[in-house]
Amino acid sequence: WKWGATSGQVVAGGNGQGSGAHQLSYPYDVIVDKERDSLIICDHSNRRVVRWPRRNGTSGETIISNIDCVGLTMDENGSLYVTDFGKDEVRRYRRGESQGTVVAGGNGRGNRLDQLSFPQYVFVDRDHSVYVSERGNDRVMKWVEGAKQGIVVAGGQREGNGLTQLSYPEGVVVDQLGTVYVADDENDRIMRWPKGATQGSVIVGGNGRGEQSNQLKEPIGLSFDRHGNLYVVDWGNHRVQKFNVDSTVEKLIRVALNAIWFFFLRTLNIIKEFISMKE
Repeated sequence: WKWGATSGQVVAGGNGQGSGAHQLSYPYDVIVDKERDSLIICDHSNRRVVRWPRRNGTSGETIISNIDCVGLTMDENGSLYVTDFGKDEVRRYRRGESQGTVVAGGNGRGNRLDQLSFPQYVFVDRDHSVYVSERGNDRVMKWVEGAKQGIVVAGGQREGNGLTQLSYPEGVVVDQLGTVYVADDENDRIMRWPKGATQGSVIVGGNGRGEQSNQLKEPIGLSFDRHGNLYVVDWGNHRVQKFNVDSTVEKLIRVALNAIWFFFLRTLNIIKEFISMKE
C-alpha cells in the first residue's frame, strides 16, 4: 500500500490458499531483505519460511522447512531470526546456513528464564540482543547475545489486564533507549515499558474492544516509521491504524534541543562574565 492510496497491490500469494510455490497459507509475518530485493515471509500453515522477489514475483522459494514460525526479523548483517512455537525457541540463520543456531529458548516448554512457551514475535537490537514475546507466559523476554537464559522486560506476572501484566503479547519493537513496545492482544492495547520498569503504560487502545478510532480489537503487529509514527495491525478490525505517540525520535530531538539550549545559555554566561571582567 503506497502512502495515500485507497487500494493495495498483491506482492506475494493471491492465488488462493494452498501449499504450492505460488501460494501462501496464513502468512503471519513479513520483512524486506533490501540487499536481495526480496520479501521473506512466515508461511505459517505451510510450516515454512519463503522468499519472494520484491517486484513482479510469481512464486516463492522455500528457505526454511518444517518450522512452526510466527515472527521473523533480520539484523544488519543479514542474519535471519525466526520463532518456532512448536519447539519453543528462536533460531538465527546466518546467510547460507540451513540449520541455524538457537539464540533463545530451546530448553523445552516452560516458564523458567531459560525456557519459552509459545514464542510469537521477535525483535533484534543493535547489540544483537533478542526480544521475544511469549503467548504461553504472557511476557516479553530479552536474551543478550550468547546468554544461556533471558531477562523479563515486560509482563511475566501471569495473564491479566493490570499495568504489570500482559495477555497474549504479540508484536514487539524496542527503541534505542531500550523501551519495549508490545501489542497486548487480548487486552486490546499497545503497551510501553521503559528499560528496567516493573510496569508499563498504555499508549494506544485500552478503551475496551471495539472499532472506534481510539479502540483496538486483538492487535498483533506494530512498527514505527522514521518520523516516530506508530502503525498497528488491528487484526480483529481488519485494518492498520496510524498513531502519533511520544517515540524515540521525538525524545532524541527533545534531548538534542535541550543540550543545544544548555550550551547556548552556558556560552552566554561565559560571555557576560568576560565582559564584566573587562569593565
